[in-house]
Formats: sequence, structure tokens, C-alpha cells
Amino acid sequence: MKAVVKAACALALVLPATAALAQPPAPPKMQTEAPNYVSIPMQIDVKRPAAEVWKRIGKYCDIAEWLQIATGCQITSGKDGEVGAVRTVGREILVGKTDLSYTYTQPVYEGRPYNLYHGTLEVKPLTAKTSRIVYTLIYDNSRIPGDDAAKAAEIQRRRTAFEKGVANMKILAEGGTLPPPAPPAPR
Repeated sequence: MKAVVKAACALALVLPATAALAQPPAPPKMQTEAPNYVSIPMQIDVKRPAAEVWKRIGKYCDIAEWLQIATGCQITSGKDGEVGAVRTVGREILVGKTDLSYTYTQPVYEGRPYNLYHGTLEVKPLTAKTSRIVYTLIYDNSRIPGDDAAKAAEIQRRRTAFEKGVANMKILAEGGTLPPPAPPAPR
């Protein structure tokens, strides 16, 4: 009986230590305590087949044309159109692609919290002669200074800029010519 009591006491001492070892470690602390992930979906229908639309607006540096970026765009690393390519626009990295889409992200910058910024450009076939351009942005806007109104204004600023780009893609895909870019806003 004494042996059983001793064994039970020894087991009682070991079980809490074993149970503590079995507990999963606490997850690492997030860089942003309360992220607020915002998605900005945009789309426009085009009177052209999807493959033709993609051929006209889907190259990774075509962004410079349809967003009318005066400094243009170049591939600085990797091969144009392949996952891992880096373009000068935002130093964005191509992280995914299909025949009619790509997804990119922006790098982590020293001294700046990472906002998980990603964009996806896709052309979806609707009929044999029509398609839809879909552009979606996602990022964390919790670090935008100010109240909810300031955050909403920042979202609208991005939406306005990219909706113009989406409208420009439609013009280009349908064979049109872009209007001159708007002059920069006064500071």
C-alpha cells in the first residue's frame, strides 16, 4: 500500500509539469494590436473578350499606363509576369497569378508597421464577347491618424484613384485613347 501511495504522490507531482509542457505556446504578439482590414472591391464591364482585355491591360507594368504614372514602371527584380517579379511602382512584388489575374503586395519597410497591402487585378469572362475587370485592394487602415471620418476619407481617396485606373483599363481594352492625366492637386 505504501508503494501505491508513493507512486500516486510522484505522479501527482509530475502531471502538472507534463500538462504545462503540453500547452501550446502563446502566439507571438502582433505588430498592430487591433488591425482593421479594409477591402476595396471595384469592377467594370468591358465589351471585349477576357483574353483580349488581359492581353491589353494585364502585363505587370501596364499599371503605369492605366494609372497614368508619370515616372513609368520597370521590373527591378525577377522576370516580368512571373511570381517574384518586383516593379518600381510601390516596389510591389508579384505574389500570385493565373491566366487572367495577378496579385501583388508591398514590402515591409523599416520603421513602418506592415499594413498587409495587397492588390488583385482580374479579368472575368462574362460572354464570348464581354468581360469584367475586377480590381480589389486590401490593407490594414488602423494606423491612419484620426477618427472614423479620417479613415473613411483615406479609403475614398484610394477608391477614387483606383476607380479612375479601372475606367482607364476599360478605355484601353476597348481600343480607346486615355484623356490626359489630371494635374496634381495644389498643396
